[in-house]
Amino acid sequence: MTSTSDSPSTPSPAASAPRSAVGRRAVLGAAAAVPVLAGLAGTASAAPASRRRPSRLKGGGDLGPNVIVFDPSTPGIQATLDEVFARQEEDQFGPGRYQFFFKPGAYQGLNAQLGFYTSVSGLGLSPDDTTIHGDVTVDAGWFDGNATQNFWRSAENLALVPANGTNRWAVAQAAPFRRMHIRGDLNLASSTYGWASGGYIADSRIDGAVGPYSQQQWYTRESSVGGWTNAVWNMVFSGVEGAPAQSFPDPPYTTLDTTPVSREKPFLYLDGERYRVFLPALRRNARGVTWGNGTPRGTSLPLDRFYVAKPGDSAATMNQALEQGLHLLLTPGVYHVEEPVRVNRPNTVVLGLGYATLIPDNGVTALKVADVDGVRLAGFLIDAGTVNSPVLLEVGPRGASRSHAANPITVQDVFIRIGGAGPGRATTSMVVNARHTIVDHTWVWRADHGEGVGWETNRCDYGVVVNGHDVLATGLFVEHFNKYDVQWNGERGRTIFFQNEKAYDAPNQAAIQNGSLKGYAAYKVGDHVTTHEGWGMGSYCYYNVDPTIVQHHGFAAPVRPGVRFHHLMVISLSGHGQYECVINDTGAPTSGSDTVPSVVVSYP
Repeated sequence: MTSTSDSPSTPSPAASAPRSAVGRRAVLGAAAAVPVLAGLAGTASAAPASRRRPSRLKGGGDLGPNVIVFDPSTPGIQATLDEVFARQEEDQFGPGRYQFFFKPGAYQGLNAQLGFYTSVSGLGLSPDDTTIHGDVTVDAGWFDGNATQNFWRSAENLALVPANGTNRWAVAQAAPFRRMHIRGDLNLASSTYGWASGGYIADSRIDGAVGPYSQQQWYTRESSVGGWTNAVWNMVFSGVEGAPAQSFPDPPYTTLDTTPVSREKPFLYLDGERYRVFLPALRRNARGVTWGNGTPRGTSLPLDRFYVAKPGDSAATMNQALEQGLHLLLTPGVYHVEEPVRVNRPNTVVLGLGYATLIPDNGVTALKVADVDGVRLAGFLIDAGTVNSPVLLEVGPRGASRSHAANPITVQDVFIRIGGAGPGRATTSMVVNARHTIVDHTWVWRADHGEGVGWETNRCDYGVVVNGHDVLATGLFVEHFNKYDVQWNGERGRTIFFQNEKAYDAPNQAAIQNGSLKGYAAYKVGDHVTTHEGWGMGSYCYYNVDPTIVQHHGFAAPVRPGVRFHHLMVISLSGHGQYECVINDTGAPTSGSDTVPSVVVSYP
């Protein structure tokens, strides 16, 4: 999402009504402290263009200059945090990528302000192993208090004792808050309480209350909260202890007692002085945090089982490592790949640090996963290249048919961008062909601002296409595609929380015409599908090039008893375009310039 600069006055902390006009927007084994400021002097993408390919690649090794590890005795922690923040606060489309790690222990008086492409994490098995008496802060001073562009940053596996009792986390999309323990309150709005458009919390405990204030939408999964103060448009909870009761649309809370199936994101931790990667176990009908009663369930791998990739590594090198049976750890930086990174072995982990970014060259697919069990993709960004790629991320080959019910593929905090950092093109961003895949928090975004942006300049027709059966999406953010944002062809699909905006930049009504229909639905279930279900789903339009454009509906699905939706909404942002219906031909049209949701509580 983006936002215009001529914002109206911002709401008070207690405001819960929607805005009248909304725009949007280390070395293997030796875990030494590495706050080496000389390593910050260049960008993460400035490594040599190539590295010699040995006859056999080794696992483990140095994590590189942009992974910065602290222990409680490290001098100058605050100065290092501040220096990186000064680089990254406004660098929305720059090449800098950073990962902060805090070893287990207690830290006093810190405020880790996070800018773009910055991740902060604890290195314990539990968040409570690493306690910061202070804050991990996201605010929006760089954008005049508007938090709708606070993308691409994360916090994970830490306990915080906020300095004033409340930690501020004013984020938009692609900013996960995982395995966090807040010993106090959590504020999800900026210090001015301006517009905000997030967000995602999972496997976290907030002892006090969560105040979303001006946040337009939010999804919280398998966590514990001491309270939740308000809602604007769409607040969704699954498996959250202390969540508000279901009450959509007034207030707009969608509350599921459990999450049907989940598996938490892999994470790096310290076992004594050696790094390992923890792989959380699969859970069914899950509720609450995974780490509340001692060691979490799961397995772990030593770092020497991972090829530690550095910017400048080629796809050929990474594929050699994967063929050898190594897993893949992407250290912070930008990676150009001349062929797809191919994940062919079951149970392979591809884990990114600090928003490591893959850019496909010459129109290739950035990453492909075979039809195998248990692959885990987590924590990286794919940026479209200048030559059109048919697909950017392919999860399972076309025609994939094996059951992965006992050990699904998971895609977590994997984000895709077309344009913004420069011209980029694709036909489809993500295709999910493998059965039982879990897509847990993704933002798939055709850019509406930045460099290389225009209806044809960064064209991408489809955001997410799901062909596999039994796929579950938890926290699905997909925006601005030229045709369907989500097209779901597989049977027995389920989505818990969906956030969408139609493309701002459609030049006229004819450009979006879909046969006899006015516009492509944000979320389209295939005509042949007999079973599908969705909860807490919203689509917004802001046709700023031609505000007269009419979108027939936000959602389209076959009319069958097995195809069911709960708590749908469409919104015209300040009257820039209109919806005639919510789903199919059902639901009231949006109303003039009033930024008020039109809702359908249950369909059919």
